[in-house]
Amino acid sequence: MAETPFPEDVRPSPRYLPIAEHGLIGDLRSVALVGTNGTIDWYCCPSFDAASVFAAILDAERGGCFELAAAVPARTKQFYFPDTNVLITRFFTEDGVGEVQDFMPVTSDGPAGTGEAGRHRLIRRVVCVRGTVPFRVLVAPRFGYGAVPHTLTTVAGTVVFESAERSLALTSTVVLECDARDARADFKLAEGETAVFALDQLGAAVVPRGCAHAEAEHEFNATVAYWRRWLHQSRYRGRWREMVHRSALTLKLLTYAPTGAIVAAPTTSLPEQLGGERNWDYRYVWVRDAAFAVYALLRLGFAGEAEAFMRFLTTHITPCDGSASAPLQIMYGIDGRADLPERVLPHLEGHLGSAPVRVGNAAAGQLQLDIYGALIDSVYLYDKWAQPISSGQWDDVCHLVDWVCDHWDQPDEGVWETRGGRKNFLYSRLMCWVAIERAIRLATHRGLPADHRRWRQARDAIYRRIMDRGWSERRRAFVQYEGGDVLDASLLMMPLAKFIAPTDPKWLSTLDALTEDLVSDSLVYRYDPQASPDGLRGDEGTFSICSFWYVEALVRAGRLDEARLAFEKMLTYANHLGLYAEEIGRTGEQQGNFPQAFTHLSLISAAFNLDRALG
Repeated sequence: MAETPFPEDVRPSPRYLPIAEHGLIGDLRSVALVGTNGTIDWYCCPSFDAASVFAAILDAERGGCFELAAAVPARTKQFYFPDTNVLITRFFTEDGVGEVQDFMPVTSDGPAGTGEAGRHRLIRRVVCVRGTVPFRVLVAPRFGYGAVPHTLTTVAGTVVFESAERSLALTSTVVLECDARDARADFKLAEGETAVFALDQLGAAVVPRGCAHAEAEHEFNATVAYWRRWLHQSRYRGRWREMVHRSALTLKLLTYAPTGAIVAAPTTSLPEQLGGERNWDYRYVWVRDAAFAVYALLRLGFAGEAEAFMRFLTTHITPCDGSASAPLQIMYGIDGRADLPERVLPHLEGHLGSAPVRVGNAAAGQLQLDIYGALIDSVYLYDKWAQPISSGQWDDVCHLVDWVCDHWDQPDEGVWETRGGRKNFLYSRLMCWVAIERAIRLATHRGLPADHRRWRQARDAIYRRIMDRGWSERRRAFVQYEGGDVLDASLLMMPLAKFIAPTDPKWLSTLDALTEDLVSDSLVYRYDPQASPDGLRGDEGTFSICSFWYVEALVRAGRLDEARLAFEKMLTYANHLGLYAEEIGRTGEQQGNFPQAFTHLSLISAAFNLDRALG
């Protein structure tokens, strides 16, 4: 599958770092992306889905940024303080070595927006570790995705940025120069000296507070201790511990502590193809993505996150909250809201000129039947590995399964949220089968009341439908949708979901066909948009979750050497910190929103199962 080269107007620009040249910090309410050049160019406050304060990654001129770097030419390297989400960016200059330590203290002091939890403190500590290093800092917030004006005032050494929607306070241990909108400084540190910058959200219960050297040291140690305590719960002791634990730490950063929600990614509109229109807002809770994340975290022993997500479902979502055509939406806001209107921000040029920049997501109104299988499978696993579900949760499961029994044979938009019209997608049928099959297992194991006869009839009808209409004799493979000949990487879930034996001749033939059509150097395309139009212009890269599914399918088929090689190759496509976006481009570049929960949860699952098979 050929990919379109860069259009002339979106070739890599010095104004934009590549997507992969970033690390992530956060406080379980929001996150910031920190570039290898020391610039924070994405930060939404006070939550994942709030309007941006820094968005230079989407518009280098209008987006706003927090620059902090050596003021002379320097080589840079970036790494995480071991076993934490504290990010270190190092600057190697001719006269010395300096580093910026970036972190957001994690606090549970009251609900979001109150007390210290409402401060959303972002701390940047600069240290000169050898010689002398001159630094420069520029703090240039642009509120409301760069569309809301603000004023700047200084009060007792604190810089206050105030807009109609939000106010931020900047404190610093170096003297800042200010104009009407921005604050900046040039300063030099000698070996052992430090400087501290802290950015806080202000509110009725949050007043400006400085961050002196001693407090920064205390917050640094407390943040390190928090992440290490959390990671210590992991039961994974396999071959790829560093990558698995980095993926777990990343998934944890994508959780919204006040509700237990898990976002698909913390960014919006990072392009799946430069110059294309496949730019979406992923700062919401996809039922499918979050359910898969619960599975991955449970595998590692993180039952608390699974419990929090179940609480999110019980508290914020009920099976009658969906549209008239379905009991559930495919996605919700981090607070459980169902209304996620999509709009374009025409004043932002997009990453490397890749407009449009979108906020909100119109796919919330789509019908995607596979979400019921993903959700009920996660409920089944939670009941099996964490703690028994409640009677009320079982009532909700029964309601969903009864609905699936009545509606599984509808056409839908499918797992990839295509905008080319509804089809009878095989993956949707597969996951409807999973929904009913897991519910039957759960009812049988727990002795819970269920309409066993009806459920079994529906389950068996779905199985026969897939085997009869989802199989193409011409392709000798299962296909994307009934009556077609197009292959789809989502079919890799067939043996993973235990629908078909991983060594069944029909499955092995399908695996060979997928390898021939959609695999490139272990990387897997979702489908061919030329053969199966999805209603959007342009091509896309390989889809990283599919690449890890492919590894698992090879493992289960007993092809361990191929699986291990494919897995090791996938690890080479991670960025310098072990992070992945949604897709990988033709020359190995990260594409799409970053980092992507889907990719990291599938890495965990592939590593776990490959480890177990290798012994």
